[in-house]
Order: sequence, then C-alpha cells, then structure tokens
Amino acid sequence: MRLAELTSGAQVLVAGARVTGRAVVSALASLDVHIWVCDDNDESLKALAGNGIDTITPAGAVASIGDYALLVTSPGFPPTAPLLAAAAAAGVPIWGDVELAWRLDAAGHYGPPRRWLVVTGTNGKTTTTSMLHAMLVADGRRAVLCGNIGDPVLDVLSQPADVLAVELSSFQLFWAPSLRPEAGAVLNVAEDHLDWHGSMEAYAAAKARVLDGRVAVVGLDDPVAAGLAAGAAASVSVGFRLGEPAAGELGVRDGMLVDRAFGDSAEGVPLAPVDSISVVGPVGVLNALGAAALARAVGVTPASIATALAGFQVGRHRAERVAVVDGVTYVDDSKATNPHAAQASVGAYPRVVWVAGGLLKGASVDDMLAQVADRLVGAVLIGRDRAVVAEALSRHAPDVPVIEVVTREDAVVHETNESPVTHETRVVDASGPGLGAGVMTEVVAAAASLARAGDTVLLAPAGASFDQFAGYADRGDAFAAAVHAAAR
Repeated sequence: MRLAELTSGAQVLVAGARVTGRAVVSALASLDVHIWVCDDNDESLKALAGNGIDTITPAGAVASIGDYALLVTSPGFPPTAPLLAAAAAAGVPIWGDVELAWRLDAAGHYGPPRRWLVVTGTNGKTTTTSMLHAMLVADGRRAVLCGNIGDPVLDVLSQPADVLAVELSSFQLFWAPSLRPEAGAVLNVAEDHLDWHGSMEAYAAAKARVLDGRVAVVGLDDPVAAGLAAGAAASVSVGFRLGEPAAGELGVRDGMLVDRAFGDSAEGVPLAPVDSISVVGPVGVLNALGAAALARAVGVTPASIATALAGFQVGRHRAERVAVVDGVTYVDDSKATNPHAAQASVGAYPRVVWVAGGLLKGASVDDMLAQVADRLVGAVLIGRDRAVVAEALSRHAPDVPVIEVVTREDAVVHETNESPVTHETRVVDASGPGLGAGVMTEVVAAAASLARAGDTVLLAPAGASFDQFAGYADRGDAFAAAVHAAAR
C-alpha cells in the first residue's frame, strides 16, 4: 500500500496509545483519515479520545479488523499478537511508526526529504548514534537525534534538519520494510529478543533492513553482522574492524582510526586517535568506527570526527563509573541487557566482580562466560533467571565464588532449585516499590565482600530488568545509590 492510496475518510487503526501511539496519531491528524486507537490501558485511551479520534479495546478492534484501510502499530507488538495476526489474515496493511515516518518524509510531507543515517545492532546502538550525531553537529550539519533514542522519528520531522541520526531496534525495523536510508549500519548481531522474533535468522533479517539504502556498513569483527553484507541491496558496502583496515574499510592503525573507504588516499585518511575515545575498551573503538563510517558516507570531515570524539561523554548506565570505594571501582553498565553486551563490558576490565541476572529472554550465557571466565573473581546474581547464570558459571568458572541475592519470596523457590556453584545465598526482606532498592543494597554489600583493591564491581546484568525494576535506568540508579550509601 502507498501513502497516496489512503483516500479521504479512510479508517486507520493505531495499535498502542502511549508514546509511539501519540506520535502516530499526531502525524495521521494531518491526513484526511478517520483515526481509531486501541490499547488495553483505559487511561492511555482516555488521554487520546476526542478531536475526531475514536478509541476501542483490542478485542473490539479484532472483531472489526476488516473495516480498516491501514493498521499502524507500536513496535512492541510482535506479528503473533492477536490484533496484528487478525489484520494480516484479513489483508489489512500493517506499518510501524518508522514506516509511516519514512513514507511521509519521502513524500515531502514535511518539506525536502531528510537524509537518514540509521544505526542498529544488538549492542552499542545508543552510543554509536550519539557519537554520529555529535560528528554531524561538529561538521555544521543541521542534524536531529531520534528513533529508539530520544524522540520518535515522527515527532522530529517538523523540526528544521537536513540529516537524521536514527537509532532503530529490531522491532522497529521489522515493521519498516520500505526503509531505504542514505546509509545504515549493523554493528553486531547476537542472541536477543528471540522470544519476539521466533528465531535468530528472523532477528538478523530485521536488522539487515538498514542495509538496503545507498551505503551499507557492517561490523566485520562480528561474524553475523559481516555475513549480512552479502545480501544487502546497497550499491556501496563498507566494513569496519578493530585491526588494520583493507580497502573499503575503516579500522585502526598505529593508535589512529583510519578510513580506507571514503578517502582519496590509498593508504587511508586518519580520523582520530584511539585514546581520545571516552568509552572504555574495544567496544568504544568499534562504536566510534561505526559512527565514523556513517558520517563519512555523507562527507563529514576527519577534523569534525576528531572534535566530536574528543568531547564525547558516554551516556548514563553505559559503563558509567559510579565511585571508587576502598580501592574498588564500581561501574554501572545496566544497559548491558543481553549476554553479548555483558561480554564486551566484562572484557574491558582485568578483575571483575560481576553483578548479573534478570530476564535473559531465552538467551544463553555459556558462550559469553567461555570468553570472560578468566576475568571473574566473583559473581553476585539477582533476578528471575539467576539460577541459569549460576549453572553456567558452574560449567565455565567453577572456582568463582557466587552469592545469590534473593527476596524472601524467591528464597522458597531457591530451596528446590539450588545451583551447585552457589557459594552463599542472602535473603532480603524487600517487596513492592522498594524491592529494587532493597535488593541492590545487599548486592553492593555482597560484591564488596568478594572484591579487593584494584578490582571492578561491574553491574552488567546480561538480562532485562523488569522482574525487579522499572527499567535498566531504575536498576542502574538503585545500584549507584547503594554504592554511594556504602561509601558514606
């Protein structure tokens, strides 16, 4: 279906009435269509009702799904959701908010179309997109940061901008099949969101949609991401790596980021010194290379890239140093919500007391632990899937002492599911809104008992946070508050 086929008075259903849904409704309001919104949250629906917008519960929407010319969904809904499955069966086109934004922008609905630079990957998306935005701004471009970071794309299209630095998740990309960015990068692909996509192949295929524009950029040190280049529709394919770059690549030589893809020199164009990158470890270098590749694709100068990286500061809860207490460094990397991210985080430090657990979403931690077990001097485990992590530790790091921190309710479950590696179990009386804070207070005390001067206590959970916290930021804040309280 094309945007022009939305005839006057066409009925459009918006699935989801929260942040994304509100952005979709605002964009659709400029078209001559009849907007319906459905959500299972009555308060969210009430906030959108009126001004020509009708609301309906999901069950009612399914019953009348064939009446709609288009369904625009929030990205969290998987294709197996009853509403979306019914729409597909009835032949109703389904777009995501990014698909709608792309079509509106390409059609000139907001003026001359923007140049989209899109970043995706299992890990490092937010840091890379933020670096890219800084590079564009340093080069004097009118650039806006949006997508899965900051504001929805639909909310920024009315702003004056020539270039969009867009972070997109696999969910957003799945529902954006028409997207053709000026340049798109897949940083890496590791097990994550398999419960949503159904398979690793489907997850990777969603990520690969950013490679169908003019320039495709892939992380060559990641075998899955590198393998996606062969199927890319882009006319230009570029890779980046930690090592010496070949022709058509960006990489590292003699402590400098070097571009051999977009420069005129066969030897490559120096971009910036590695030691100017504030993000700790190899992952920071890879993020900078990915951002630089996209920036160079639209002609950003080496001087602007160097300036941006020299002034760049890592975002909250991304390998953020909290404090040094009794010679032990406490680091909040709560954003490491899958094993791939946790592996990169642990790999940046020589001796680590690892704080891990939460919701693994079907991912395995075995491969990760096989790579970093020699760096672990202790582990403190929390959350619903802590036993899975404990069992993996018993296979790959059997000598590492482990402390499980559990609530009294979870302790009953623990009694019948003991892990052989468990060194100790500490039970906390925490529930309700204060559960997360209570757990983290004991976590920090447990980690301190395992650490010695020179060690790093690293919150890099490898799992999502929603079993005990409001989100990864809430988890990181609780960790930082507990560290500061212990320091006092």
